[in-house]
Amino acid sequence: MAAPMSWRRLVYSVYSPAIAGVFTRMSDRLFRARDRRRGSSVLLLAPLLAETDPNPRHISRPTGSAGVQDTDPLCTHFRWMAEHVPAFRVPGAHIHILTSPDQFYQTMKARIKTAQRRVVMASLYLGTGQLEQELVDCMEEALQRSQDNSHSDLKVSILLDYTRGSRGQINSRTMLLPLLQRFTSQIRVSMYHTPDLRGLLRLLVPQRFNETIGVQHIKVYLFDNSIIISGANLSDSYFTNRQDRYVLLENCREVADFFSDLVEAVGDVSLQLQPDDSVKMMEGMVHPYKGNRRDFSVVARKRIMEVMNMAHMRQQLLSSPEDSEDEGMSEGEEDTWVFPLVQMKPLGIQVDEQVTQRLLKDAGPDSTVFLTSGYFNLTRAYMRLVLGAGASYRILTASPEVNGFFGAKGVAGAIPAAYIHIARQFYNQVCQLGQQERVHLHEYHRPWWTFHAKGLWYYLQGQDRPCLTLIGSPNFGYRSVHRDLEAQIAIVTENEELQSQLQEEQEMLYRRSTEVSSSTFERPDRHVKLWVKLVTPLIKNFF
Repeated sequence: MAAPMSWRRLVYSVYSPAIAGVFTRMSDRLFRARDRRRGSSVLLLAPLLAETDPNPRHISRPTGSAGVQDTDPLCTHFRWMAEHVPAFRVPGAHIHILTSPDQFYQTMKARIKTAQRRVVMASLYLGTGQLEQELVDCMEEALQRSQDNSHSDLKVSILLDYTRGSRGQINSRTMLLPLLQRFTSQIRVSMYHTPDLRGLLRLLVPQRFNETIGVQHIKVYLFDNSIIISGANLSDSYFTNRQDRYVLLENCREVADFFSDLVEAVGDVSLQLQPDDSVKMMEGMVHPYKGNRRDFSVVARKRIMEVMNMAHMRQQLLSSPEDSEDEGMSEGEEDTWVFPLVQMKPLGIQVDEQVTQRLLKDAGPDSTVFLTSGYFNLTRAYMRLVLGAGASYRILTASPEVNGFFGAKGVAGAIPAAYIHIARQFYNQVCQLGQQERVHLHEYHRPWWTFHAKGLWYYLQGQDRPCLTLIGSPNFGYRSVHRDLEAQIAIVTENEELQSQLQEEQEMLYRRSTEVSSSTFERPDRHVKLWVKLVTPLIKNFF
């Protein structure tokens, strides 16, 4: 017998579409004025050369939040997030920190093979090597099993970036074509194309660099009701010797549903790969570079905000204790909150930026923040908050030898040197402000590896383990904030085992680092040529 429907569920089932429409129209009006001011495609080069530095938007402190109960100090400290994004309450025992590329890879393969209902994968691109082919073979095996089993109806949805996924004769598209040709009704491959790469700009920028204008950068790997949130792409180095971060949320259906809906929404406004390797837009959708720039942004924003608003409203309506019982979990088990943060500024969506700024702003003198980025390039707003806040910061970035561009040919080979220059500028600011005791910069070292980890760990006063982490695709840099489609989650937890996992993860990464000092930049291998210094402002905006 079906469980009795609560009044909140009844209200949700009857009124949610209409209310969501109201939220969407409000969102459209909010950004419409800004869209009118955008210039033609020929003038797109101008804003690409300089970072705008608006004052951070103030997020008010609410007195309470639906969906998050304020029965404990930890929840009270972070409950403001639930006013702006959905707040999913889950058991901390269902969350597992993965620590190595191989563990990430093997977990994905195993989960794909056993998936019964859905596999959803969002990445910048899919590589073309043997390890990537094995991943595709796992999907083929699962789809074939589904066809042979009349009780199974497995669907596979893959979202990639169009520019990166189409590079070269053998690429992400050609890797997936056999699946698309054989299981046409069961698989969908969407290729997001930024609306900012259009017109003359699209003709002039070489294929190798066209992704610098903007990409689909979300990294989400979902299998039935379990999901991996990461910064890692689907490429062999990310499966072997490129260190990233990865979190597995097991049997967290509402979180999985949200990210499945989010990927579907972005997919709906993306180019659809066809079995003959052509691409086309879904019927009624605006083309990202052939259609009107403003019209595309309005449609895309509306479609994506529908997902955000519906999930947010559902959490507000279904926040009573009786609904926890409906899900088969007691109140005591749900000791962790998951907040999805989305950043898609080309479409007028900047939730992640707002929440990150609030976190950095609220980090007081008794708090400690460990922050990491493979490409240390804080936006001016983030840098101002770090340098002006009272919290202690330990910032981890890649040493030149583990930078993903180390040894690259041409202009790309100068990128590690540019990041040395950026780090030195930041370190000099720290010293000029007399903040050396509060803000520490570290470099990650590991022979034959590269470093791509990103996120932060947040410690409240007197705690020896983090109670909050940010994990996902954003790098805290200009591109993440202004150009690309990004998503991460904020995990707030009281679960001591999960806190210990996060602490061990942080220690594992920082253990391989050395602290930067003034002597670091005096070493011969840290010399930066003048021309690299001159082009560093461009690199900060594009890489």
